[in-house]
Amino acid sequence: MHIAIAGNIGSGKTTLTKMLSSHYGWLPKYESVDYNPYLTDFYEDMERWSFNIQVYFLNKRFKDVLEIISSPDIIVQDRTIYEDARIFAPNLHAMGLMSTRDFESYSELFDLMMSLVQPPDLLIYLRSSIPNLIAQIQKRGREFEKNIRMDYLKGLNNRYEEWIRKYQAPLLVVDVDDCRFEENPDDFAALTQRLERHLKISV
Repeated sequence: MHIAIAGNIGSGKTTLTKMLSSHYGWLPKYESVDYNPYLTDFYEDMERWSFNIQVYFLNKRFKDVLEIISSPDIIVQDRTIYEDARIFAPNLHAMGLMSTRDFESYSELFDLMMSLVQPPDLLIYLRSSIPNLIAQIQKRGREFEKNIRMDYLKGLNNRYEEWIRKYQAPLLVVDVDDCRFEENPDDFAALTQRLERHLKISV
């Protein structure tokens, strides 16, 4: 079984992945951030490095999906392959930070990959306001995130909402402005109850 967690930068994907994997004994699959060779360069010069970083992420996540498909375990994944192509790359292109040539090449590569995979059994979308995202980004204090542009975060949020409105597979939406699952045990318990109803499991 494949449970994937989607959401903007700072929405709590990694935290929820850790909590669910610990709570249920599921195998976590984390997004590659600390060892990304392009991340610092990208936040300092988005236009120069946008295509490089998106191809890097797409390659990593495609490998993850292939591993998940072949695994007998229940896996909870921090961010999905769909977000790269439906959220991040189009946002960079719309902002003029990725050329049309690069965007079209990237999209063709994504479409080829999508012919080989299927959606997760459940997608958990962490919805967040911009002020909450900024507060969480500042709280975790990653050096490479200090230069994140406000218009970049807003553009991502808008595209997330548009993508989720059209999403057709099983979906659980969590408003993280109100559901403080990391800080409040009652909020986490309520979230897991909703999750179990969606998956039709009892723990």
